[in-house]
Amino acid sequence: MIELRISGMTCASCATHVQQALEQVPGVQSAQVIYAQGTARVVATPTTPLTSLTAAVTALGYHAAHGDASPDVGNALRQPSAPAVPSSSGDAAEGPHIAIIGSGGAAMAAALKAVERGARITLIERGEIGGTCVNIGCVPSKIMIRAAHVAHVRRTSPFDEGISVATPAVLRDRLLAQQQSRVDELRHAKYEGILESTPAITVLRGNAQFTDARTLRVATAGGGQDVTFDYCLVATGATPAIPLIPGLKDTPYWTSTEALTSASIPARLAVIGSSVVAVELAQAFARLGSHVTILARNTLFFREDPAIGAAVTAAFRAEGIEVLEHTEAKQVAHENGEFVLCTGNGELRAEQLLIATGRAPNTRSLNLEAAGVAVNAQGAIVVDHAMRTGAPTIFAAGDCTDQPQFVYVAAAAGTRAAINMTGGEATLDLSAMPAVVFTDPQVATVGISEAEAHLAGIATDSRTLTLDNVPRALANFDTRGFIKLVAEAPSGRLIGVQAVAPDAGELIQTAALAIRHRMTVQELADQLFPYLTMVEGLKLAAQTFNKDVKQLSCCAG
Repeated sequence: MIELRISGMTCASCATHVQQALEQVPGVQSAQVIYAQGTARVVATPTTPLTSLTAAVTALGYHAAHGDASPDVGNALRQPSAPAVPSSSGDAAEGPHIAIIGSGGAAMAAALKAVERGARITLIERGEIGGTCVNIGCVPSKIMIRAAHVAHVRRTSPFDEGISVATPAVLRDRLLAQQQSRVDELRHAKYEGILESTPAITVLRGNAQFTDARTLRVATAGGGQDVTFDYCLVATGATPAIPLIPGLKDTPYWTSTEALTSASIPARLAVIGSSVVAVELAQAFARLGSHVTILARNTLFFREDPAIGAAVTAAFRAEGIEVLEHTEAKQVAHENGEFVLCTGNGELRAEQLLIATGRAPNTRSLNLEAAGVAVNAQGAIVVDHAMRTGAPTIFAAGDCTDQPQFVYVAAAAGTRAAINMTGGEATLDLSAMPAVVFTDPQVATVGISEAEAHLAGIATDSRTLTLDNVPRALANFDTRGFIKLVAEAPSGRLIGVQAVAPDAGELIQTAALAIRHRMTVQELADQLFPYLTMVEGLKLAAQTFNKDVKQLSCCAG
């Protein structure tokens, strides 16, 4: 017989769960768990690994330690076990037990960092491992956008006079298979495979709900179980927000999820929305063959510098994409296989309708009130710069919080939350957070805009450089867009950059580093930039603060 010391049980039913789990371990003949004593007595074959017993207990969120075994226990039972998951009673020598709800960017970054720092993890996931980015967000959307770009360039380019054009045949089924294959590959390599190869992480499938600030109730396929923890990270992400438009809920509309896995390209597509997901997918579908109409309640990118929305709108209209500004759908119906949208400017019909009006945090089913965790009016968990919530034992990261909804922000937040849950101290500074929209031309921003600076009482000096002043753009015969630098006055310190340009996403990190290191525009202008690169536009834009760049030679320093 082998005796295990079990900690973390809070009631007799916990003991029943532990006993049932132990009895399911191959080689176990019987198990008796005594709640009052915190012990488990297991009769098993001599070849039954001790690690299998402790793992069965760990999977439930409790802590199992090997007590004194009787002399007849075989060698397999006498070998030392891997550190088991501490319960909320804590075992400082073995590190804390951290429950993580979710398996996306924030969750995985936190889990791996916490394991690195000695913690044991119970990761709870109700759906597909990997979260939004790899499965239904960043990865598939960028694959589709790239395919659409290739189709567009084959159809038309600035070099059509010297290179014959061709109308590409878009085989949606093959593109979709290629896209899904890469998604599956990355999900396994970056998520599933890592979880499978990390013994300190136990994956539990089910829906989690707080019962208090130290306990989760997880509804699983086999029933349910309680998971106690020292700390918990909520990283449940977000899902598409659906506007309350009369008639909409009774129609087969798309969100980005359905759009990215659509089996066909609709002849006519209406898009409701005006920010990142709306514009990215609108242009992709247009380039793959749809006639696209965007309904923007205000203007495109109305929260950004007005020049951004104006530049993207002009580029879209030049491609044949209809952009209806200051237009709302008052009612939606689906009749005879098509959508009918009633707007203040008349009726619009389309074969398919894409709703891309933002994403809502996945927090409503968590029973956060029981744990003392506050959310804002949109349901997002309110966190500080250390990812702490109002409950000392609960942290949150990613799209379910009130932080910007970018996967790299989520991952950075998850890492810092893990450090803080394992005795460290880390914060997340978002003052130089770059953002990219993968339209063509791309939109990239970092720091604050001129309007935001003025609202904050900061005096500014700014310059806007159109791309017909950038040698790379001239060589590409594509001068759509601009680069704008915002500096603090009178110091000249760079505080914001906004760019609309092909490959703007590739130049924005240089701007982020300049802001992070508190460079002035003159210091930026004095840097060496390689000639005939788009990032050289940053140097040229900086030079415009005291020079006329039209009067400079090509490589003027």
